[in-house]
Amino acid sequence: MDNKLEFTTIDEYITQAPPETKAVLQKIRETIQAAAPEATEKISYQMPTFYFEGNLVYFAVAKNHYGFYPAPSGISAFEKQLGKYKYSKGAVQFPMKEEVPYELIKEMTLFRLAENKQKAAEKLAKKKKK
Repeated sequence: MDNKLEFTTIDEYITQAPPETKAVLQKIRETIQAAAPEATEKISYQMPTFYFEGNLVYFAVAKNHYGFYPAPSGISAFEKQLGKYKYSKGAVQFPMKEEVPYELIKEMTLFRLAENKQKAAEKLAKKKKK
């Protein structure tokens, strides 16, 4: 996508995406929404982002792949399932020529949601001790 465009909502991001990618981007969005209905949507680093007690996951479209960004913990927890995909410390690439693994996106989102809930609970417990 054109890096000069500025987005303020996920709707704007998807609207500006290449036509052949819009349905997949919307399905990724819906998969994340279903897994984390309490999360809110925002744009962060000019990418669609879901937020709950901190950033949960990001997603984006690139020239030849869909990027999914579940933070380093989300990648390390799912390394076995990510074996066939190109991935790095905090990102995974799903090639456009292959079926997007929506179930895996759901599982990774659920993992990150549980992780953020746990961190928030620990933070709250610390505050109560003071």
